[in-house]
Amino acid sequence: MIRNSVVALAGGVGAARFLDGLTRVLAPDRILIIGNTGDDAEIHGLHVSPDLDTVTYTLAGLADTQRGWGLRGDSFRCLEALGKFGPEIWFQLGDRDLATNLYRTQRLSEGVRLTEITAEISTALGVRSQIVPMSDDRVRTRICTPTGELEFQTYFVKRRARDSVVSVRFEGASEATPARGVIDAIAMAEVIILCPSNPFISIGPILAVRGVREVLQSKRDRVVAISPIVGGRALKGPAARMMKSMRLRPAAAEVARLYSDIVSVFVMDEVDRKQVALVEKLGMRPVVTNTIMLGLRERKYLARVVVRELGIDP
Repeated sequence: MIRNSVVALAGGVGAARFLDGLTRVLAPDRILIIGNTGDDAEIHGLHVSPDLDTVTYTLAGLADTQRGWGLRGDSFRCLEALGKFGPEIWFQLGDRDLATNLYRTQRLSEGVRLTEITAEISTALGVRSQIVPMSDDRVRTRICTPTGELEFQTYFVKRRARDSVVSVRFEGASEATPARGVIDAIAMAEVIILCPSNPFISIGPILAVRGVREVLQSKRDRVVAISPIVGGRALKGPAARMMKSMRLRPAAAEVARLYSDIVSVFVMDEVDRKQVALVEKLGMRPVVTNTIMLGLRERKYLARVVVRELGIDP
């Protein structure tokens, strides 16, 4: 590990945006990113890793910022042609995005670990930060609804996250081993950041892998989390709706409570200032600032706040 290293737990668009700012404030090669693979899926025979790719494409400067996923300027001719044969094509994979997934699937079939493949892809695309999956073992997020379980991408993409959520289950997590170096990286890190990601479906799967939560507990005084809930709403994704359906208050302080055993510093937006006392009661130090990342300037600003509050030498 690099001395004075920063480790980030990440999943989804919010995390990718924050990390884009962080890699412009700190040297990118000081940052190790542990990515969620609970939402990985087999689509049209391909192994798709949406969260790993979203972070990779964003840090490579290739992401489609309008859609929030995939590659900027991608076309969908292959998918359109496939649809003529009858398969459902609700999961959108662009033509250039297909190349990433074809490569990943081929390498997996050769017996190569997902950790190595992720490194190969990020290096080929010019990403200087190290991106590693949470585990090389198969872990799948299952959404439990009043009418039964849903595979994550069916819930999130096909059904557009409209179903009520009773709970979330991480199939295979209790047997999964963290990817090589993940536990050591956290243990040796100067700072660990929980990115502004959905606590249930983006950060939750990472914490569910055996040993991850425990090592974070031992490093609690150096762990910071950024709230993905602002003013009772999720800026991206279904976090607020999920909290409501699980009978939790969609609020920054409620996210803080979910992390109270592993986080000592909690970053929240100005609009949630009235919740400071609730966060303090959890034994956390609240940091109130603007967390809405409208563009690059705001991404860098938020990253600078985190760096400053944790005393990281830039």
